Amino acid sequence: MTDEPPLRRRAAESRTGIDSHHPPSAQPEPAGAGPDPSDGGPVPLTAPREGTPQPVATPDELAEVVARFAAGSGPVALDAERASGYRYSQRAYLVQLRRAGAGTVLIDPLPLPDLTALDEVIGEAEWVLHAASQDLACLAEVGLRPRRLFDTELAARLAGFERVGLAALTEQLLGFTLEKHHSAADWSTRPLPESWLTYAALDVELLTDLRDALDEELTRQGKSAWAAEEFAALVRAGARPPRVRAEPWRRTSGIHRVRGARAQARVRSMWYARDQVAARRDAAPGRVLPDSAIIAAAELDPKDEKTLLTLPGFGGRSVRRLARTWLAALDDARQLPDDALPVTPVVEGPPPPHRWAERDPVAAGRLARCREVVLRVSGEHGLPAENLIAPDSVRRLAWVPPEEITEESVRETLRGFGAREWQIGLLVSDLATALTDPPPATPE
Repeated sequence: MTDEPPLRRRAAESRTGIDSHHPPSAQPEPAGAGPDPSDGGPVPLTAPREGTPQPVATPDELAEVVARFAAGSGPVALDAERASGYRYSQRAYLVQLRRAGAGTVLIDPLPLPDLTALDEVIGEAEWVLHAASQDLACLAEVGLRPRRLFDTELAARLAGFERVGLAALTEQLLGFTLEKHHSAADWSTRPLPESWLTYAALDVELLTDLRDALDEELTRQGKSAWAAEEFAALVRAGARPPRVRAEPWRRTSGIHRVRGARAQARVRSMWYARDQVAARRDAAPGRVLPDSAIIAAAELDPKDEKTLLTLPGFGGRSVRRLARTWLAALDDARQLPDDALPVTPVVEGPPPPHRWAERDPVAAGRLARCREVVLRVSGEHGLPAENLIAPDSVRRLAWVPPEEITEESVRETLRGFGAREWQIGLLVSDLATALTDPPPATPE
């Protein structure tokens, strides 16, 4: 629990003059409830309680922050801002932290790329993040790795909230509204505008209050142990390096329209040429050349600059300046021998569900029964089906079930897929039944 009094209670006290030694009851509202009308509706939160801090950018300033957070107490609220859609890297361009007794700090990781000294003093505390999986990788790059965490978005999903964005939850549970209009900003901008800094500071202003409200709600619903398993899994996943995707060029938007191995080779060659330029410029690949332009070039295979520049997506000045790069990539694909062309990858795991009835009607029946189990159990416990069990795990289980279907064999299979014990406990018995194929109907 945080050592700071809940923000909603403090705001109510300041508006009504309630004696802080005899505060009103502050039970979290059940999932789906809105702000208490008696409070006068949600209150816009426009500035941090201690004012907007300026970003920490020098070693001396960082040392002072380390001392402050070492002297603080309770959970540490964290967030990070990236420049997705603007930059090639997914690095953090701003790190925000708040702790009782330490206040809020904003750290610029460009001049301070190593925050391990801060990690050492907060490492044993519980870290509170919203949608932690989005930030753990870029926090690890600067030396911040949680040992324990509480994810407010994931907690809200487990508690059955329909709207799990930070702004929606703070309004619903704490009675404050947050502006989110800078969420897609280019955080690599320097200097950062004051309004952006205020926005960033407010992202951690309410996290520990929100954590406490959600923790109470999870306790009320008997789901605290479930959440603890999920949070521990997040910590383990965050410690692993990001998975490198095989043949990433195959995710080019619109590639399904490209027919033939030679044309696919053009997509591949253009994709890697763009990726090299994007990495060199530290620019998002789509800002160097849109996917639609790669697809258009792969379909038409232009052989000269004049033809290339007539295609959609090649009209911009920066794109035109790279015309020789794009033509060279297309020529490279043209020169490839047949045995170097892309081949259809071998797909591991089950086929797309819409093909099951054709490929294996018996397996399709198993999948339908397993899905019915998941939907029913998730409804009974008030949480999204995808948080009860990963859909891919259900598909893999139904496509190739254990040779001998027992609760124990199903349990071990689900563990192998990474399912948590609370998930297995809720599902294993009914899934074992669903996997048992009914006997074939006998003709009358």
